[in-house]
Formats: sequence, structure tokens, C-alpha cells
Amino acid sequence: MYQSATKDFIALTLTDQNCHIYNNGKHRKQSCWRKWKQLSRLQRSLILALLALLLILGLLSFSHVSMQRREFSNKEDWLGMSDDLLKPAFPGVKSVFGPNEEGKAPAPVVRPNLGSDSVPELKEPNVPAFQKPHTNKKIFPNKRGPPSLQKNGNVSDTFVVARQEEDKEEEDGEKPKKMVSWRGAMIEADQVTEPPPSANEKDDAAPPVPNVSVETGMNRLEAVRDAFRHAWKGYKDYAWGHDELKPISKSFGEWFGLGLTIIDSLDTMWIMGLKEEFAEAKQWVEKELSFNQNVDVNLFETTIRVLGGLLSTYHLSGDQLFLNKAKDLGARLMPAFKTPSKIPFSDVNIGKGTAHPPRWTSDSSMAEVTSIQLEFRELSRLTQDPMFKEVVDEVMKKVHKLPGKHDGLIPMFINTNSGQFSHRGIYTLGARADSYYEYLLKQWIQGGKTEDELLEDYIEAINGVKKHLVRQTGAHKLTFVGELSHNRFSPKMDHLVCFLPGTLALGVHNDLPGDHMDLAAALMETCHQMYTQMGTGLSPEIAHFNLHATDGHDIIVKPADTHNLLRPETVESLFYMYRFTKDPKYREWGWEILQNFNKYTKVSGGGYTSINNVRDPENPEPRDKMESFFLGETLKYFYLLFSDEKDLLSLDKYVFNTEAHPLPIWPSPPK
Repeated sequence: MYQSATKDFIALTLTDQNCHIYNNGKHRKQSCWRKWKQLSRLQRSLILALLALLLILGLLSFSHVSMQRREFSNKEDWLGMSDDLLKPAFPGVKSVFGPNEEGKAPAPVVRPNLGSDSVPELKEPNVPAFQKPHTNKKIFPNKRGPPSLQKNGNVSDTFVVARQEEDKEEEDGEKPKKMVSWRGAMIEADQVTEPPPSANEKDDAAPPVPNVSVETGMNRLEAVRDAFRHAWKGYKDYAWGHDELKPISKSFGEWFGLGLTIIDSLDTMWIMGLKEEFAEAKQWVEKELSFNQNVDVNLFETTIRVLGGLLSTYHLSGDQLFLNKAKDLGARLMPAFKTPSKIPFSDVNIGKGTAHPPRWTSDSSMAEVTSIQLEFRELSRLTQDPMFKEVVDEVMKKVHKLPGKHDGLIPMFINTNSGQFSHRGIYTLGARADSYYEYLLKQWIQGGKTEDELLEDYIEAINGVKKHLVRQTGAHKLTFVGELSHNRFSPKMDHLVCFLPGTLALGVHNDLPGDHMDLAAALMETCHQMYTQMGTGLSPEIAHFNLHATDGHDIIVKPADTHNLLRPETVESLFYMYRFTKDPKYREWGWEILQNFNKYTKVSGGGYTSINNVRDPENPEPRDKMESFFLGETLKYFYLLFSDEKDLLSLDKYVFNTEAHPLPIWPSPPK
């Protein structure tokens, strides 16, 4: 039976209900079922097994041929793709797959903070992966700034990550590079600042600072505008008309009841070209802001934030409303100067017209009484009323002649009754003394460089800083400014001291000794390290420096000093250093800081919060407070750092007060 089955080649063809059987070449037409029944059981089993084997082989063969055809078709489609099909998904973005129309490859850009997401590498570089455009989503154009911004809706806070590869690499034989897209700007992944490269990657190759394109600069400016809008949204939703936002609890904090955040932000909005936000803030100033209140305010804080903000906004906008408000406030602050020594009290009741020192002392801090001069002097110039300038100039004359300085360094306090320094023997460039040194230089610049006593005091003070306060760490020779307490040096440096690199650079720009710039660059590096050596990439409020090289650590942070208040001083100095040197690293450092603010302090419902622990990225412990200076100073300096507009607040025409409010430099008097 087995031999008979193998001897006969049997083919069954089903047509209708008949069976065509080929038996040794003979063709007979029979019933399929009848002929099937005539076969033995072994023959039927063998036929079924052969048919099953043929079916399996057929399926495998079809799958293999189909895969080859599809791969070949994909390659043919890719090679035959026209230039039109390679246009980028987002308007205004050049293709990353080859040279642009001028024959130049697009410059790389650095993205903002993308969290911990990494960019996976494509496995088959010769078959590029495309990101299809989302045609159902509205794409917002870049809003080019001040003051011609056209605001067309809200810009999303979401950063989009896309993976693309360059076709050009296939021709060059080079390894394709991972690409990242943010707001339509393409960058190489190894130039992305977040997440950081691994230790091995750092050892293998340290990429050079990228040559940032104009397109990148606009994206960074838009990122700063987005940060401001987000902060403003939280303030508007939960704290409108009050001094400060508490973004976590969605509430507000009150200090003086003067809407500090609104007034501190006015010139920032004007500079950024945020017309809609500026208009609603102006309406509040016009309709709601009143200084006729029975409230005690701090002379220094009210002067630098409110008076300074109103004066700068008047200069930028030309709107008389802001000057009128500034005049009213300036007159209400004058009672502070009615003291036996002419050194002003720290607190003023702007409704009653009375002033007094703090309850616990008759002293005022040196920073408070010597950092109100820019604003009062400018108010006199605008109003043609000399009384404002006279009272603050008298303070500076007294301090200039006062005994008790230490090579130009001043103690932290002065007594309002005696007019003498108090708590002598403690010298710092940190809290309660910092802006005295800043305003020595800036008053000299503001007045047309004619007041020699101010310049003399500044030069002497910087020499004193270099002689007594400047040291280097033992491990990596970081330069820092410490403190002196009764002839004992303390390696403690407040974040506030990071204003100094910018001030030194400003002095060199105005023809002061060139070695001041060397100190500025060294201190700028240290301020940068105060950020990068923390787990969150954000600086603590106070750092201590290790003078010994034993454990390799430069910076020590005590548990009580780990907080970050969204302060501006480092970004401020980065702005000055970039303006005067054009070194792109200062922009990169600023960009890293902005990304970390977004990563660790941004609150989803609106606003940004100060944090308690910069060392712990897993739990930075939000403090539920957004200071007005985050909008008035920090974000403003970010914007100016990234802006390429040459005439935007030229440092030959404007001088910034210690709250980042620009005031005009006076014309030099004719000789």
C-alpha cells in the first residue's frame, strides 16, 4: 500500500463537485468523495501530511518575500523623496536633514529643562524616523520682543521631545547624532544641559560650548517670557493686588499692602513686550494703588521696589501716571530723614507721616541708608525739587567722613541718633552691607562721573575687599569673598555677594582698574559652582568654603542655609559679564539655572516657590512663597542675558538700581 501511494502522483483539483485525478498519466473524472474513500487510510494520512507541509512552507516563504519587498520599498521611497517632503514639521524651522538654502547647516540649539527624559538612540541609522506634524494643534509663532510683541494666545509650558536623524550623516559615513526638538528648534542631544552626561561620557569628551544661533536666542527669550507668564498667572489668580503670591497654598502674603509684585514687575513686562499683562497692571496702579494708608513700610524696601519701579516704568513708557505716583510716594517717605543725625529711620508710616526705628534698636543697617540714593536723586531731577536729592546726599557725605572704616570696609549698622557706626569690627559684603558698595559706583555713574568722593570710596573699598576678604579654597582654588569679625576671618559667603562680579565688571567698563575684571571672572566661576555643586543645581542662601584640601570639597552648606529664595544676584552678574565679554559660557550657565528653576521651583497651578533644600532633588521642600523680586529682578536679568538687542537698556545710558529697575544716566555737565 505504501509503495502504491508513492508510485502514484495524485493531485486533487476541486471544481464544482467533481475530482480530477491524475493516475500514471491517465485522466479520469470521478466523484471526489468516492475516490477519496477508495484510498487506504495510510494513503489518506500521507496526502494530508503533505498538504499541511506545503501550507506551512508556503506561509513562511510569503512572509520572507513580503518583508524584503517592504524594506526595499521603504529604501526606494526614502531615496526618491523630494525636498518638499523633507520640510520641517514646524513653521520657521530649517530642515535638519541637510544644508539650508544658503548651503549652511543649521546651528545647534540648547533646549530648556526636559526633566529626566532621555533621548533614545535609533537602532537603524539608515532608515530615519520622522515626527509627523500635529496638524490639529495650534502652533504659536515666536513673539519677538520689546516693545513690539504681538501676543496671540497663551504659549504652552510643555516642552516637546522629538527624535530625528540627519540624512547627511549617511553620505559622510559618520555616526548619526541624536536630535532634540524644543519649540521647533533642533539641537544635538550631546549639547543638551538636562539631563547631564554620565561620568564616563564626561571623561571621553567634553563638548565645546555651542555656538548658539539667533533662533536659539529667540527660543530662550520665549522660555523666559513663558516663565514670567506662568508666575504672573499664579499671582493674578490667587494674590491679585496683594504683595506676594503663596503658590502652594494658592493664597497671598502681605507685607506693606502696596501690591509689591505688580509694581516690581511693571518694567519687566514692558521690557519683555508683554503688552496685555502690562495693561492690566497699569489699570490696577491707576484705579487701586493708594499710598494714603495707615501702614508702616520699610524705607529701603519701599524705595528700591516701589519708588524705583514707578520711576523706571515712567522712563520706559513715558506715562505720567507713574511719575505722579512716584512723587506722592517720595513725599510720604521724607519723614524718615527727620532724625538728630540726618541718618534716616528704617520705618515710615506713609499715611500718618511719622517715622521710627525698629522696636528693638535705634540702629539702621548701612545697606538700608546708603542704597536709596539713585531713586531719590532721580526723583529730584524729574520734579525739579531738590529736597529728595539733598537728604540722601547728606547721608553719603556723613558716611564718607565717618571714622571706623577698615580700609574702605564699613560696619553693618549705624545709629540714627549719634550718626556713628555701631557693632564695629564686623565687615561683610553680604546682608546689611552689600548694596552700599554697589551704590558707590552706580551713583558715580548716574551723576556723569563727576562726584569724586563716591569714586574714591569705591576704589578704597574694593582694595579693602581684596586685602582682607578674598581667599581661595584648598581643593580647587575657587576664589570667594568671606567675612571679617573682630580680625578673625570667616569663610562664609552669602549668595547676595554674587552681585559683586557684575558690579566689578561695570566699573571696568567705566575705565576703572583692569584687575577688577580678573577678580570678577574668578568670583563669577565661584557663584556658578555654588549652583552646580548642589543636587538641584540651585544655590543655597549661604555657603561656607573649605580652606583646606583634605577632603576635596570646596563648598560646605550648613543645614540652616540650604534654602533658595529665587534670588537674582548670580543671574545679574552673568548679564553684566556677558554684556562686556560676549563669552557664551555665561549664557550657558544662566540657561542651566533657568532650567533648574523650572524643574524644582515651578508650581503647576501657577507661580514659582522658594525651596528649603537645594541639596535634595528628590524633596527640595517648597516654602510656599514667591518674592516680588523673582519677577522684578531674576526673570528680567534672564531676559537681558539672552537678548541680542544692542540698544535694549544700554549700560552706557542706564544704571540699574539694586532691584533691577533701570534709571537713566545723567548727561555730563559742560566743562
